[in-house]
Order: sequence, then C-alpha cells, then structure tokens
Amino acid sequence: MSALPRAHDVIAAIATAPGRGGIGVVRLSGQQLESYALGLLGRVPAPRRASYGQFLDKSGAAIDEGIALYFPGPASYTGEDVLELQGHGGPVVLQLLLRRCVELGARIAAAGEFTERAFLNEKIDLAQAEAVADLIDAATASAARSALRSLEGEFSRRVRELAERLFELRSLVEATLDFPDEEIDFLESADAAGRLASIARAVAELQIKAEQGRLLRDGLHVVLAGQPNVGKSSLLNRLAGEDRAIVSEWAGTTRDTLREQIQIAGVPLYVVDTAGLREAEHEIERLGMQRTWKEIERADVVILLVDARGGLTAEDEQINARLPAGVPRLVVANKFDLAEAGDTASRAEFDVCISALTGAGMDSLRERLLAAAGAQSAGEATFLARARHLDALRRCGLHLDAARAQMGGALELFAEDLRQAHGALGEIVGEVVADDLLGAIFSRFCIGK
Repeated sequence: MSALPRAHDVIAAIATAPGRGGIGVVRLSGQQLESYALGLLGRVPAPRRASYGQFLDKSGAAIDEGIALYFPGPASYTGEDVLELQGHGGPVVLQLLLRRCVELGARIAAAGEFTERAFLNEKIDLAQAEAVADLIDAATASAARSALRSLEGEFSRRVRELAERLFELRSLVEATLDFPDEEIDFLESADAAGRLASIARAVAELQIKAEQGRLLRDGLHVVLAGQPNVGKSSLLNRLAGEDRAIVSEWAGTTRDTLREQIQIAGVPLYVVDTAGLREAEHEIERLGMQRTWKEIERADVVILLVDARGGLTAEDEQINARLPAGVPRLVVANKFDLAEAGDTASRAEFDVCISALTGAGMDSLRERLLAAAGAQSAGEATFLARARHLDALRRCGLHLDAARAQMGGALELFAEDLRQAHGALGEIVGEVVADDLLGAIFSRFCIGK
C-alpha cells in the first residue's frame, strides 16, 4: 500500500532542521540495524538506553561524538529497528554521518517516510500521522495543543466509535436481506431508524468540531473591503497591534494587497488589506481592484468597512450586493468617534461600530469576526482536522441522509448507503485509502520525519 518505493530498505535522514545548532540528529530505520550500529559505533547499544561514544567513519576514525539510542522493533516509532545518533549540529558533520549511513547500505529517506512506515506498520493511523505534521507546523499554542490531542488519538477515537456503531447497524440491515418477509418488522423491533438518526446527529456534531479544528489548523482568511479612505489600513494596523500599512488622508493609498497574520482567542487569522473599490481612474488602480475581488472570492470572512459619518451609501450597497453569496460578511462602521453623538439610527445599520483610531469597539469586532466564521474559543476544539477529513464527514452525512430517505423502501439501496457512509469514515483513519493519497499526504512532511 505504500506510495513510496523500496519500503523494506534501511532509510536514513538528518532529522533536525537545516542550519547550525547545538545538537543534530541522524535517524535510521529498517530491519536488523545491528550491522549499522557496529559500523557507526563499533558496538550495538543497549536497547532504549542513552549510550555515549564516538561515531566512526569507514576507517574507524571519529566523525563526531555524542549519544546513540537504539530502539529494536516493533517497540519503536516506525515499528522497525530505529537508530538515532545525536551529535553536534554542524551541517558538515551531519552530512558526513549521513554519507557513512549510505556507505553501509542505507538510502536517503523520502519526505515523511519515517511516519509513513509508522502508519504502514500500524503504530499510528492516518489521522494521527497527519497530526505529526500539524504539530510541527502549528502556528499557535492552541493549534499545537489540539494537534497533540489528534496525535494521541482523540479524533481517531471519535471516528472509530461512529464507525463501530455504523458497522453494527450495517450488520443488522444486511442480515435481514436473508429474510425478506420479515425485514420490516425486524428492523422496526431493532429500532434501526432510531439508531440511524442517532448516528447522523453524532456525525453532524463531529463535523462541527472538525470545522473548529480546521480553523485552528488553517486559520481564517479575512479580507478588508470597502471604498477608498474608509480606514481599512488603519483597521489592519489596529488588529496587528503595529503600523503595517501606510495610512494617509488621501484616498487610494493602498494599491496592492497587504497581508498580516494575527491571533484572536488562539485562532490564526490572515487579514488582507485591499485596494479601495470605486470607479478606477487609471490602469494601476484598476489592477489593484481586480486583486481585491480575487481575494474576496477566496475569503472565509469579508469585513465591509464603511464610514460611519455617511452611513451606508449607494456605493456601499453596490459593493455589498456584489460580495459572494456564500461568504460570511460583517458590515462595520469605522470612524464612529467622528460621527454625531447619539446617532442611533445609523448605528442600527451596522453589525459593529468601531474606531480604528482609538480602538473603541475592537473587542466586539473580534468576537463577531470569530462568530461569523463559525469559530469558537480555541480551548473548545479538541483536535485538529484537515479539509479531507471534513470532506469525508460531509460525504458520510450525505449517505446517512440518503439511507434515512430509503427507510421502508428498497433494502438493498438502504444497505448500500450505509456501506458508503461507513467507507467515508474509514478514509479518515486510513482503513480505506488509495496509494496516491498516501503520496500526497507524506510528501508534504519534512525529511527525517
């Protein structure tokens, strides 16, 4: 099933990040690494105990000195024998050690091959394998904690519990196919409809949790849109906590998109300041507005910023009408500190009223921004999830809905929808997986992991 060739070779790689460091690690994995230990260390270290010594070249001269750790399989990360050499973190020294491993017969590991072997040897499932990469790539502390929960199996456990309940229902339904005269009464007495409804609710709840995890992993793409000189750049600076965009009283200062990564309640946000939307006066401004609309099309949330002093103008309404129908948006009034006091009529037009200059209303904006995207407090998410997980859960839910529609109808179609739903859950943990999917997943890992 491996997407990588020569799955039984001994593999080796530098497992620490490129560049200089106090410690560097070279890792090997494969069958019967005793000969490699003899060639590199002159001895076989005691299993799972740190052993200090020299790392040797072909002639027996020392390349480096440090700590060796030997993990005989299957009690190792990959399920195979694993040997780790922890020496000094100089690039030249590490390359010499890696070259020595190749001389002894190892080949350079492909990206993610150590973790792929852990998956293929059933040390972890596919969702846990992906969590390894997510933990390495985590952009916030909340994302790191949630990735660790996934690595520990929290997400997989919930998926497997649902799959087990669905398998029990499938077994019940398929058993009735042998008794066509009794199938309706049999299913009714076993409360098949109630079981199916309960499973469907649980899948829907897991989808919501998984979406929270996706937001923690991928972040929110937030686009600031509106007419020129309404304060988009000022709002970006206020959200970022520093002056990242040029602010001027002249309209049209921003001609290109400007991106800034921030955090709100542990959720990463990628905020994009865009060119003001109006009738273009020249080619450069027209190109800037084209980029604005492209950013809006791929946004998770659009903040339509307007000047509180003028209320929602016809131009603002035109921009709002052109925004993609399925994209959440917030109509935000900026410069409310300059509007007339007690102007409650205009306040009712907006989702949030703020002053990017003074910071008034920013806490409310942050809360509404997360709510508009369906995000919750980062502490409520228990695991990270990926787009493919959400797609599998969505397809599972669709098949369950189709099965519910088949209740009392053709039993064969009912059973087939349950089978498809069960298969979609299996894709998440890797019980049903194609080789090309494995290649796509593990190729994005760093070398040595």
